[in-house]
Amino acid sequence: MESGHEWTFFTNHAHVLVCLVSNPNQSLRQVALAVGITERAVQRIVAELEEAGFLERQRVGRRNTYAIHMERHMRHKLEAHCSIGQILEPVVSRVS
Repeated sequence: MESGHEWTFFTNHAHVLVCLVSNPNQSLRQVALAVGITERAVQRIVAELEEAGFLERQRVGRRNTYAIHMERHMRHKLEAHCSIGQILEPVVSRVS
């Protein structure tokens, strides 16, 4: 990115969802590296998304796997008519 042009259209919450939809078995450390934020920030975002019902975390052995609820609708009134699946589908190569 050019200096001074570091904003993006998606929030870190959306970036985390894109990562987890693309690979629901990856570690939060891998997500943090891909998004460009700290692992602690990813943990907070995942907890918020889980609390809001956008994803579920399931323990598989020593790792977590994540199920994204693609049918859930966006939270802001301007996008509430769209599900997160509709928003993420064009961005990710595989939507569950």
